[in-house]
Amino acid sequence: VQLQASGGGLVQAGGSLSLSCAASKRNFNQHSYGWFRQAPGKEREFVAAISRNGYNTRYGDSVKGRFTISRNNAKNTVALLMNSLKSEDTAEYYCASVYARRMETVQVTANEYQFWGQGTQVTVSS
Repeated sequence: VQLQASGGGLVQAGGSLSLSCAASKRNFNQHSYGWFRQAPGKEREFVAAISRNGYNTRYGDSVKGRFTISRNNAKNTVALLMNSLKSEDTAEYYCASVYARRMETVQVTANEYQFWGQGTQVTVSS
């Protein structure tokens, strides 16, 4: 599975940004997906995840209520809508996927994921 993240950029605090992760068509519907981020000098942090069927989602505590993850199985994409951005959201954002046997499970730790895309930089100016 190849993953291509895009949509990063520079935004002012309080603004919004939408990231997209394009996945190769093969087995897209058999994978669950997640977003992680890593700021300089910090460990990789879980941001959001979505199950195979799209019905179950999970969010990191720092983004709950502000970020929304979704998937479009027809377009083989996973989106991360980020609202009310803060300076502490500045980081490199990565999408990841894993083959999931069950339709409803979500994975929240990095070591559960098999495939990773390159990062896309998000910078929030205060």
